[in-house]
Amino acid sequence: MDKREFLKTSGILLAGSMLPRFASGEPNAEDAASQAVIGANPRTNWSGNLTYHARSLDLPSGIEELQREIKGGGPVKALGARHSFNTIADTTGDQISLQHFDQMSLDENTHTVTVGGGVRYGQLAPWLDAKGYALHNLASLPHVTVAGACATATHGSGNHNGNLSTAVAGLEMVTGTGEVVHLSAEKDGDRFHGVVVGLGALGIATRVTLRMQTRFLMSQVVYQNMPFSVLEHHLDEIFASGYSVSLFTDWQNHRATQVWIKSRLTGDTPLHSAPEFHGATLAKQNLHPVTGHSAESCTEQMGVPGPWYERMPHFKMNFTPSSGQELQTEYFVPRERGYEAILAVEKLRDEITPHLFVSELRTIDADNLWMSPCYHRPSMTLHFTWKPEWPAVKQILPKIEAALAPFAFRPHWAKMFTVAPATIHAQYERLADFRNLVKEYDPQRRFANDFLRTNLYA
Repeated sequence: MDKREFLKTSGILLAGSMLPRFASGEPNAEDAASQAVIGANPRTNWSGNLTYHARSLDLPSGIEELQREIKGGGPVKALGARHSFNTIADTTGDQISLQHFDQMSLDENTHTVTVGGGVRYGQLAPWLDAKGYALHNLASLPHVTVAGACATATHGSGNHNGNLSTAVAGLEMVTGTGEVVHLSAEKDGDRFHGVVVGLGALGIATRVTLRMQTRFLMSQVVYQNMPFSVLEHHLDEIFASGYSVSLFTDWQNHRATQVWIKSRLTGDTPLHSAPEFHGATLAKQNLHPVTGHSAESCTEQMGVPGPWYERMPHFKMNFTPSSGQELQTEYFVPRERGYEAILAVEKLRDEITPHLFVSELRTIDADNLWMSPCYHRPSMTLHFTWKPEWPAVKQILPKIEAALAPFAFRPHWAKMFTVAPATIHAQYERLADFRNLVKEYDPQRRFANDFLRTNLYA
């Protein structure tokens, strides 16, 4: 039972149906359950909204075997933990899982950790913590692979926290010609900034090196029912009130239903929590983001101190993913225009809410990664977890995108969107440079698929 199990309600299961290009696209106890699905035919993503077209799923045991498969001819695509909602990881050729690339090694001299392309954050984080180290950021779910999350600029949250990709100091990948290349921030400079968020277009990452820091403790508290009106003049203050802050809403009654504040501790003493926070009241028990659902799967709240990796995600690492039914979309806007963007979307509340589980508002720092939605822009994201009602959601997304158009939004690469490719292109000033990298690393477009051809190459 994790986020997906608790978010399940009545709705139409879309498993077995291929969503269009803009619709977005796992193995331990967790691995055993997910491997049964990975090995199944047909194969779907974890939420069941997408069935892959791949003719086979290959599981190479090492670099040389991977090279042979890439050189074998025909399209190939890396498949991570199947947490993408669109076709970014789909192919009509062969999908390749790196689950056997599961090594993890520390370099205490450089304060880095190097992990294989199949390692998930849920494996890495407790292993790192036990050795006295931590990462600067984590996603809300720990089940995603490090390589996949970084390739799609999956982000976590925090005003001063870059997305997960910003921790990448080096990587090893096999290119479309079968060559093994090693790149690093120190050696490759700006080119490295173009490669890190590679969207699966440049190569298959077999090892990723991350910067780490000394382990630390965190706590989190939750407040309920914050009026949106306080965001007009206090948005920066609210999102700066913790190491990471999330606002959840159903878009009704002009308020955030919950405010999650995750704080970094200097010792093991809990922080004092005021009974009120900008009009919201302190929760008296652990809560789930979706009002009325059990908080059993959620990370500890109530200000109880705990390791960084047991507080930064919203959901516990030891809960096995299910075949939960949901759809997700997310849009990045400039943080300084966050309140305006919230008001613009709020006008659509009566169309959004009937098909919504919950929305989350969060912030991410700017970065220098060419294809990151936060490139050179401190951002706020407006995230939507939808009921599995694609026909209805498909009608709503263009309206949300039209409302956000004045804010030069950028969609999450691995989630669902309907915006025209030309609109995406206009938001990425280094797109031409990225295409040149594609020509260099994958001259025969072995890693190309419908998603990339439509959204990047068209």
